[in-house]
Amino acid sequence: MKNKSILIGIAGGTGSGKTSISKELLVEYGKGEVVVIQQDSYYNDLSHLKLEGRQLQNFDHPDAIDIKLFNEQITDLLDGKTIDVPIYDFTTHARSIEKNTISPHHVIVLEGILALHFISLRKLMNIKIYVETPADIRFIRRLSRDIKERGRTTQSVIDQYLSTVRPMHDQFVEPSKYYADVIIPEGGENKVAIDLIRTKINSILSRK
Repeated sequence: MKNKSILIGIAGGTGSGKTSISKELLVEYGKGEVVVIQQDSYYNDLSHLKLEGRQLQNFDHPDAIDIKLFNEQITDLLDGKTIDVPIYDFTTHARSIEKNTISPHHVIVLEGILALHFISLRKLMNIKIYVETPADIRFIRRLSRDIKERGRTTQSVIDQYLSTVRPMHDQFVEPSKYYADVIIPEGGENKVAIDLIRTKINSILSRK
């Protein structure tokens, strides 16, 4: 499948609706055609630190990402190679011993708040998307997700949002929208935007 894959980057603030767009694309093209890779899989492994030390890390800063491995694996996947994506445990802030094996697909979706921040990744992308959603809605979604899925307390989510999430969004995430080909309000609820993305994907695939 070498040179037949296309890479779509989807960025946006936490809780903006990036995942809903990815799910729409999975429904449209099917799991055999589309694979979604999460930026969160490439957090630096912090297993060498005590748990208290891991919890103090700024996970919204670009330095929290193992960009070397991230870039290498995306490049390999686009070159038709199978990769073993790390699995990150958000309760222990360390990589699992297990990995997620991903084979080449026609459409590769790279999703994460910093998906458009790194120039090395942007250079590989055929389509760059930024999802824009009001801050209050994004915070409510993050609060709900972190409590239900990541075992956090309400206060810990609030503290993290105020100390790192919001300032890092303003410094790194929001500015990355200027690299986007398309800025989508309302995420997956914006059906017109989804249709436009679908049309662009089909156009690129037909030329490969």
